[in-house]
Amino acid sequence: MRDRHSLPLYLQISEMLIREINAGRLADGARLPPEREYAAQLGTSVGTLRKSLADLTEKGLLERIQGSGNYVRARQDVQSVYTFFRVELHEGGGLPTADFISVDRVRKPDDLPEFGKSDEAHRIRRLRRLNGIPAIVEEIWLDASYASSISEAELSESLYLFYREKLGLWISSADDRFSVSPVPEWAPAEFGMEAGTPTVLATRISFDNEGNRVEVSRGWIDTNVATYVSRLK
Repeated sequence: MRDRHSLPLYLQISEMLIREINAGRLADGARLPPEREYAAQLGTSVGTLRKSLADLTEKGLLERIQGSGNYVRARQDVQSVYTFFRVELHEGGGLPTADFISVDRVRKPDDLPEFGKSDEAHRIRRLRRLNGIPAIVEEIWLDASYASSISEAELSESLYLFYREKLGLWISSADDRFSVSPVPEWAPAEFGMEAGTPTVLATRISFDNEGNRVEVSRGWIDTNVATYVSRLK
């Protein structure tokens, strides 16, 4: 059964293929397998696959030639639900999904960078998977001025998509910083590293389209399976 937080299946497939193209696992000019064969490989219906391919075509990442097939047209400026998500499996790519751990409104801790107008924030903790493999534990802090309350039930796997569609908040840029930090004690057992184990910590400050700091997130990456990737354009 599809998790209630998940993106529509066709969009999951589309986003997975975008990440495969960006990682170079689907090269520019590559011809995709015939649709029925490809749908079987992906474990989906031909109709769902065609919706995914139509989305890629609209984004300029696919050229569909009648009687010949579907060809990858790699580009760097494509708009993606996961445009700002830079963690990939070691072999590249990987579809991001999320298991929510907790959602609470709490006072901002002193060790966070300054952001927003309120003394409180919505703290969202979750386990991120790539192609189903646990890869990151995240703690996201959204300034409380954007919503009086947020429930787990209303959240999407893509928080930036939720911000845009439900809160009218557009994340336009982000500043990422890296350090080494122990895995937090609240990390679930499914995560591949035990609490207290040192690992890479990515701290992100996110900005709205007016340049205001609106969110801070911290992600502890299991470097045994995943890595942070930033490609220069």
